[in-house]
Amino acid sequence: MSEHKTVILELQEEKKLVPQPILEQDELEHFDYAIRDSARNDYAITVSLWKEKKNGLGSLFTFWGVVKYVDTKKIKIVNVTEVVWIESRFITSVIAD
Repeated sequence: MSEHKTVILELQEEKKLVPQPILEQDELEHFDYAIRDSARNDYAITVSLWKEKKNGLGSLFTFWGVVKYVDTKKIKIVNVTEVVWIESRFITSVIAD
């Protein structure tokens, strides 16, 4: 790939970046309940998180699975293809499946 094309693709990707969402306390409490309930009752949830890429801007990612570990700073989600550790401060949504 030419250097010019690489720069254009990087600029297009940068345009898709977003600031970290600001969440309300009741949203955080809902996330905490759903995460702990998944771990306690062994059912899958969908967790979205924000990951910084450049200058305070980042991308949103989504993972699906059962919570196998939870503490105040991180959770571990497991599904049939992957194991993912997520820092709690970057979680932007939790949906009980």
